[in-house]
Amino acid sequence: MHKGKIIVLNGVSSSGKTIIAKELAKILPDYFHVSIDDYDYLIEKMEDRENGKLIPVETDIFFHRQLKIFSDFGVNLIVDNVILNDMVLNDFQKTFVGYPVIFVAVHCPIEILNRREKERRDRKIGQAAQQLDFVHKNIQYDLEIDTHQRSLEFNTKKIYDFIQSLPSNLEV
Repeated sequence: MHKGKIIVLNGVSSSGKTIIAKELAKILPDYFHVSIDDYDYLIEKMEDRENGKLIPVETDIFFHRQLKIFSDFGVNLIVDNVILNDMVLNDFQKTFVGYPVIFVAVHCPIEILNRREKERRDRKIGQAAQQLDFVHKNIQYDLEIDTHQRSLEFNTKKIYDFIQSLPSNLEV
C-alpha cells in the first residue's frame, strides 16, 4: 500500500492555516483535514487538569504518530500545525523520514496577526508574536504563501496547483 501524502501548513496562530486547509479539503476530495488544535482539544478532554492528572507526553508526539498511521494506510492529509520548538521539529522530522510530506509556510505580518487575535477572541493575545521567533526556523519549505498579501482563493489555488504538479507516486 502506498503512503498517503501529508500537506503541512505551518505557521503561527491566527496566520490563516485552518481556513486554507478547509478550502483545500473541498477541492482535494481525496484529502482529509486535521488540526493540531483539534488534537489538543482531545488531549485536554482526556486529562483532569484540576487534579493534576496529565498525560506525561507532549501532545505533538501523539499527533505525529497519528498522522503517520493515517499515511501508512494511504490516507492523504491536510494538516494545519504550529511547529513551536526544536523538540516538535525534531520529532516531526524523525517520524516522517521517507514519507511524502509537502511543507507549506503560512506567513502573515505581525500587525495583522495581532488584529486577528483580538477579533477572534479565542486566542491568547500575543501568542502569535511569541511563536514567530521559532515557527519557520530550520525548516525547508516546498512552498510559501502570505495570507495578508494574497487572497484565500489565490493561496488555495497556489497550493492546489503545486499538489497537482507533483507525480502521483511522490515519495520524499
